[in-house]
Amino acid sequence: MRTGYGTGGTRTGYSKIRNMPISVAEGPQARFPFTLQGELLWRVMESAHYFSASPAGPFTRKPLTVELAGETRRLQTSTGIFSPDGIDKGTAVLLAEVPAPPPAGNLLDIGCGWGPIALTMALQAPDAQVYAVDVNERCITLTNENAETLGLANVRASTPDAVDPGIRFETIWSNPPIRIGKEELHSLLKLWLPRLAPGGTAWLVVQKNLGADSLQRWLAAELDESFSVSREATSKSFRILTVRKASRLPQ
Repeated sequence: MRTGYGTGGTRTGYSKIRNMPISVAEGPQARFPFTLQGELLWRVMESAHYFSASPAGPFTRKPLTVELAGETRRLQTSTGIFSPDGIDKGTAVLLAEVPAPPPAGNLLDIGCGWGPIALTMALQAPDAQVYAVDVNERCITLTNENAETLGLANVRASTPDAVDPGIRFETIWSNPPIRIGKEELHSLLKLWLPRLAPGGTAWLVVQKNLGADSLQRWLAAELDESFSVSREATSKSFRILTVRKASRLPQ
């Protein structure tokens, strides 16, 4: 399965599930997720479906009523995407904890789904340009259509490779797709976090039992000295991690 989120290409982790004995991978007592050789594994159909560029099944829009930026919004959703029935718990925690985005500049949502994070940033910062990236073509279509429904001309949803690599972001908000696996997640974050503008901040929400603390340690070790990584908050079994880009390099 090709995810396209980062630079890792084909994700091989899911094949481990298919190659396991039935008694391990699909038996009646199987509990997902579980760890194999240090890697967190999920049932193939639970995760791979909405990470596909073209999910199986018809793209049938259905109405979705949610609260974004303090008001009720009537939008559209579909099957074959992440959290199609509303705002998932992690995203809700993120939106409750982050400060308002910068009023201008470039803002980024990594893994936009039907658009709750990107739309919230655009509503709160109408003079900013909001970029929303996803590999799932339904997510891209729905985010753009939902932005149009809300009259938001400052949202552009696209595949990651359609974003100009020279653009730098004043802030990044993301509920990163942990289920793509550690290797691909790391590639994803190494692709986008270095694109923070000087003085910019990324806000990431990660469930504690899905590796939030180990991800924090990895980020601190992986990023260069111009970045600082910290745990900003803990709420409802989720961590809010921040990655800050220094305004100037340390002397």
